[in-house]
Amino acid sequence: MEKPTIAHVAQVAGVSPSTVSRILNGTARVTPQKQAAVHRAIAQLGYQPNVIAQGLARGRSMSVGVLVQDISSPFFGSILHGIEKALQGSPYQPVFIDGHWRADQEDAAISVLMGRQVDALIIVGGTVSDVRLREIAAHLPLILLGRKAEGLERRTLRVNHRQGAYLAMRHLIDLGHTRIAHITGDETHPDARDRLDGYLAALEDARIPFDPRLLVHGDFHEASGQHCAEALLESGQRFSAIFVGNDQMAYGVQLALYRHGLRVPDDVSLVGFDDQPFSAYTVPPLTTVRQPTTEMGLAAGHAVLKLLEGEDFVFPDLEVRLMLRDSTARLQR
Repeated sequence: MEKPTIAHVAQVAGVSPSTVSRILNGTARVTPQKQAAVHRAIAQLGYQPNVIAQGLARGRSMSVGVLVQDISSPFFGSILHGIEKALQGSPYQPVFIDGHWRADQEDAAISVLMGRQVDALIIVGGTVSDVRLREIAAHLPLILLGRKAEGLERRTLRVNHRQGAYLAMRHLIDLGHTRIAHITGDETHPDARDRLDGYLAALEDARIPFDPRLLVHGDFHEASGQHCAEALLESGQRFSAIFVGNDQMAYGVQLALYRHGLRVPDDVSLVGFDDQPFSAYTVPPLTTVRQPTTEMGLAAGHAVLKLLEGEDFVFPDLEVRLMLRDSTARLQR
């Protein structure tokens, strides 16, 4: 069966092909009756407009570039799922690219996306300079997720990482723990710095002296969690709990503790951050701070669609939440 074309739609609707094209592009000035006739013909024939061709006719690629730092990470994967879901049903398709946590690769990735003439950009995390981001925002709809940029506050969506860390620490302190180690994420990342701030604030509010020997710097990956836990154990420092900067590192910490014959939570209580999908299925299930990652991606996707249509938007209030599982227990004195 021959695939219906604009010419077929025009014939059935009793209008010219150019009128059909303008109606599909949203540029036609015709009577409501003619518009209705065209839409009836489209439905009758099962005509599928070529969205890409329509976009090119309007000078658009109908694509949204999305830069993340690690596509393989479940954390970023959940955000990407939310962005993809937000764009479903719109004419726009996401184009995903990885920055690999390196400024030079992030710049190269942005150049690739702009070379593909994407209509908008969503940048998740990363270390691209504020100056560069402002340059991009001056020419392209831009949404930032999980990072800060001076002058782009209204286009930035972040959750309260400091509050999340504070919740995790208050939980451990309420269980009687005072010797609480902290394994940070990448220090160049604002999320890691905010979580460290929450750790320190909770200690201060509980009048527990900060011991810098219980602070170890990781990089958000499983191997660094294992390495940092090994360093803590080999240092001989006494601790009964560890607040870890993200769940991926917490998995590595669990392995290190297991290899040293320490049980979670009987010997060491453990709290992570992010609530990644695997965290409910570790042994024991991990107590962690839930970041609403899918909702974050949805909000970013909806915001970029608003920008593309020249409309204003307000980000929703997204809150972190402590997910209590079996990796924490009251301190046994």
